[in-house]
Amino acid sequence: MEINVPMVRMGTLFVDILKKVLCKEVCSIFKRIHPCFFLLFILFTALFPQLIEANQTEERDLLKDQLDTFINSESLLQGALIGVSIRDAGTNERLYEHFANTRLHPASNMKLLTAAAALEVLGEGYSFKTEIHTDGKQKGNTLQGNLYLVGKGDPTLLPEDFDTFAEKLKMLGITTIEGNVIGDDSWYDDVRLSTDMIWSDEQYHYGSQVSALTASADYDYDSGSVIIEIEPGAEGQPPNVYIRPETDYVTVINEAVTGSNGGEEEITVTRRHAENTIMVEGTIPAGSEQVEERMSVWDPTGYALALFRQALGRNGITIGGDIYAEAAPKDTEILLEHSSTPLEKLLIPFMKLSNNGIGEVLVKEMGKQVYGEGSWEKGLDVMEEVLPKFDMDTDTMSLKDGSGISHNNLIPANEISNLLYAAQNEEWFSIFLNSLPHAGKQERMIGGTLHERMHGLNVQAKTGTINGVTTLSGYLETSKGKKLIFSIMINNLLDDLEDEGKELEDRIVEIITNYG
Repeated sequence: MEINVPMVRMGTLFVDILKKVLCKEVCSIFKRIHPCFFLLFILFTALFPQLIEANQTEERDLLKDQLDTFINSESLLQGALIGVSIRDAGTNERLYEHFANTRLHPASNMKLLTAAAALEVLGEGYSFKTEIHTDGKQKGNTLQGNLYLVGKGDPTLLPEDFDTFAEKLKMLGITTIEGNVIGDDSWYDDVRLSTDMIWSDEQYHYGSQVSALTASADYDYDSGSVIIEIEPGAEGQPPNVYIRPETDYVTVINEAVTGSNGGEEEITVTRRHAENTIMVEGTIPAGSEQVEERMSVWDPTGYALALFRQALGRNGITIGGDIYAEAAPKDTEILLEHSSTPLEKLLIPFMKLSNNGIGEVLVKEMGKQVYGEGSWEKGLDVMEEVLPKFDMDTDTMSLKDGSGISHNNLIPANEISNLLYAAQNEEWFSIFLNSLPHAGKQERMIGGTLHERMHGLNVQAKTGTINGVTTLSGYLETSKGKKLIFSIMINNLLDDLEDEGKELEDRIVEIITNYG
């Protein structure tokens, strides 16, 4: 091994300090035992830094050899692209790179950028408001004027929240609304779908329209969507189909059939474009488990208004006028106000369940708060201004949305690992880390999209999937306790091979966990 002379001099200087300050007695003992032992002690101390460096180099070389061999020999990756970036979580030292500076589709790893930017811009305690306004006066039990349901981006409004609004209005003594019930969604612009989203995604919950006034079916907070539940009936008969929440805003046409016990389930659920007509077709075996599909609605503002109308009716409040959407006048009076769960808690379904709708709302809200315009354009401008704080070079990226559903998002793996390293220094990092899916943890709001993967490994990471793409980026602890940051981005997989791509990600992570 070649000895670096400056390193020896540094080692000698260290020994001098050791002799003078810390180890006089130790050195004296070595001298008394034998002068040779003392010389060996000095030589070992001088070479110690190089020995450590040599060992670390050997470990890095071994990691590189193992990962290169795996990547180059895996048939699934032939013709595909894979970017890998691995760095030390403590020192930021890059330990391994494979096409790490090549721009690739991040899929839902895009949510890492959105979450970090939202925590930085909006703050962990930020909440969304929904308000009830009026331009009239109450006389007895009658509201003489219009009632406005004003949305300000809350993706967490549930059917029971509309019931609460109605109950509180009744507590105010209102049983009749003489005018109209009007939904105001003007907090954001009227662009409902993000740029470049595949048109076939629009009918499903993960491609739902974004409105400042919307509603979710349950605590997954898939805003602008309903849940279709399909239960088998008797063989040869139509299955039972239910809509949750119960609403007349959506119409279901059930053309499915209950098949024989033990047969294959071949149910398809689709929504007609620009309509709220949902088609249920195919076969469900008798005696089989319920099938559930989450479908987006057309025009979530109208959906929220329909739920509000139903809630008013359940509480005995009658409406004299019409129900429609329009911006509220400036001089209206606020009757009621509702706040959403704070951002730190909203990040749990956003990241662990990979909730696309929340990601798009966060982008528009950042644009609204910083530039006064709730649009993707202004929100993405905010993100591009904030992300360099986390050592991300936005000049080498293309950002099109907040969720990653667009196939035109492009980010290198090294930029994602840069973000993950820099985020550790932020006050909100514990919230960010806690929002990530935790491998092998069965509880849904802990394990999230990793609850059935990588059992026995200490991994917290964000998953990502769109057609032909699978990604995984986050933090792990090796078998020897070393903390590392990684980003794995696989693109250009053939159709329907994303699940196999996730198995490759898991195997790569297993190799990494043996490092050190």
